[in-house]
Amino acid sequence: MKRFLIPLALFLVLVGFLAVGLNRDPHEVPSPLVGKPAPAFTLTRLEGENQQFSPTDMRGKVWLLNVWASWCVSCRAEHPLLVAFAKEGGLPIVGLNYKEVRGDGETDARQLSASDELALTRKRAAGWLAQHGNPYQLSVLDMDGRVGIDYGVYGVPETYLIDKAGVIRYKQIGPITPEALRDKILPLAQKLDKES
Repeated sequence: MKRFLIPLALFLVLVGFLAVGLNRDPHEVPSPLVGKPAPAFTLTRLEGENQQFSPTDMRGKVWLLNVWASWCVSCRAEHPLLVAFAKEGGLPIVGLNYKEVRGDGETDARQLSASDELALTRKRAAGWLAQHGNPYQLSVLDMDGRVGIDYGVYGVPETYLIDKAGVIRYKQIGPITPEALRDKILPLAQKLDKES
């Protein structure tokens, strides 16, 4: 009888773990970066040949870092919401254009010179924003995905809410929805904005 109880107990424990996992929101994958300083980087801006951006440029502001790419289908789903939000004068949004050429699955970046890859990245990203609207205060180019790795990007799109001190306070995996914006991101941003 005992030899049947042990497998039964293990099965019940497994069912318990499965039940807990099925009740979780897949967009709320715990991130070890929440509550920690946003990883530092300095990247070239999409908008200017020799202009660069670093998260330290946003110190003193609550802001969003949105990871996107023109080849990303889910980015198209969230983009109208970001454009409308930016028009309302919401939080500043900085775009992190992620592996624009290397991530498209079609172009072999090894066949391109660095300057050709940069030119193609700028052309695609700028063209996409011109066609679909530009919600970003600025966008930077993460051409090889190294900054995305530092931020723990699982896939595109992802969005990070960063506080005035440069600490990540929230991570949205997948497209931002109106509900996530209304119920999670904006209330937390307003709370963080009131803090000194």
